[in-house]
Amino acid sequence: LCKTEEFGYFDFYTTKPPKKRVEGKVITITYAFTGPRNMEPSGVAVVKNYENAILKIGGTVVQTIPHWWVNGKVIKDGQEIWFQAEKGNGKIWLRIVERKAMAQYIQADAASLNDDIRASGHAAVYGINFDTGSAAMKPESAAAIEEIAKLMKADPALKICVVGHTDNSGTAEHNLSLSEERAKAVVQVLVRDHGIAVERLKPYGCGQYAPVASNDTEEGKAKNRRVELVKM
Repeated sequence: LCKTEEFGYFDFYTTKPPKKRVEGKVITITYAFTGPRNMEPSGVAVVKNYENAILKIGGTVVQTIPHWWVNGKVIKDGQEIWFQAEKGNGKIWLRIVERKAMAQYIQADAASLNDDIRASGHAAVYGINFDTGSAAMKPESAAAIEEIAKLMKADPALKICVVGHTDNSGTAEHNLSLSEERAKAVVQVLVRDHGIAVERLKPYGCGQYAPVASNDTEEGKAKNRRVELVKM
């Protein structure tokens, strides 16, 4: 059995929590042993075989429990690839993640944001990214924030609500709080780094309650994790 997700994540096992989450293209392969039980390879043999395979291609064994699982990574031509092999119940599970950032669905720019606000009173902004479960903004968010600042400077009378949205991972209460903290973080950067008057901005958290896609897929969740600008 083989399953591929163009963008998703896998939580790689660790000998001590927390697990190591890696995002990117995810491939899951499941092997089922169908021969006589006395011919089935042991967990130790399976793990050792994959350890050797990782090392043979120039990779690094990251962590292992010798009779159960092993994970490692390799960097080839600038591409970071993670592996995990697990043995149990007559099966071998192999997970491979080609690490990469999610491709943005919409590139934020001041002109398109203005068009959306004029047409519908709000605009979705993709490209403002945060650490998982946190309001700590990632450096690559700066470009999208700058476009919001351009929008505000081009129309000095414009006042907006900065609305944070999440997917449905975690509890609804946590997501409401998290989305508001993320909206506040956006407002803070606009005021501090771009000189936008604070009275023109109002942060608001909507949590998981206004999805634009299904939360049943990683692609849908990625679309739901967004910032929206709503004209006041």
